[in-house]
Amino acid sequence: MRIDNSVALVTGANRGIGLAFIRELLARGARKVYAGARDPSTVKQRDVEAIRLDVTKPDEVAAAATRAGDVRLLINNAGIGQVGGFLAPDSEETARRMLETNFFGVLRLSKAFAPALAANGGGAILNVLSIASWQNSGYLAAYSASKSAAWSLTNSLRHELAAQKTQVLALHMSFVDTDLVRGMDAPKTSPEEIVKRALDALESGSEEVLADEPTRLVKARLTGPRPSYLPQTA
Repeated sequence: MRIDNSVALVTGANRGIGLAFIRELLARGARKVYAGARDPSTVKQRDVEAIRLDVTKPDEVAAAATRAGDVRLLINNAGIGQVGGFLAPDSEETARRMLETNFFGVLRLSKAFAPALAANGGGAILNVLSIASWQNSGYLAAYSASKSAAWSLTNSLRHELAAQKTQVLALHMSFVDTDLVRGMDAPKTSPEEIVKRALDALESGSEEVLADEPTRLVKARLTGPRPSYLPQTA
């Protein structure tokens, strides 16, 4: 997937990783970038087309797909997170909210834009996932579960969209220096670094990118003597 002269849509594009994506897409020569946000007025980046897009609202997704029928690259970035385990009193409500955005939002957008991608030569879908797709410590329990579900969805989309030649790329990373994890005391990578690695992988034809060292270590240890998804003893 070549970005130069392409048309892209980024969800959750008004800040954080989404904002970094639209800036890097423009820097790489994208002809048009649609910046999806719940409130389009919060999109301050110049040279983009801001559109109202709450991924939890089917009518807004359908309207976006109609308006942006020239898209060749869909970046499913919109996501939410919340600290807490599954034994917390509000865990069921939290899990439903995480899944509605982080899983069903990705599913909704992918279904809506698959016909446009096919009509425009196949194109690509880039799903922003997480190291949490593979391990769940209970700290971000519902978020991790939603990202695991989104990873499974991504794996299925590769098979389902192969016939129309749509590249599907999964982006996994650890903590990124955004508002979502601002209060967490942990090493963080800048959104700009993550996005550059993701788009490099996209342009090289990859199907998965492990965008930082913690993610590469966790993935490598999934099949070790003590897999990384199990509690680690001292």
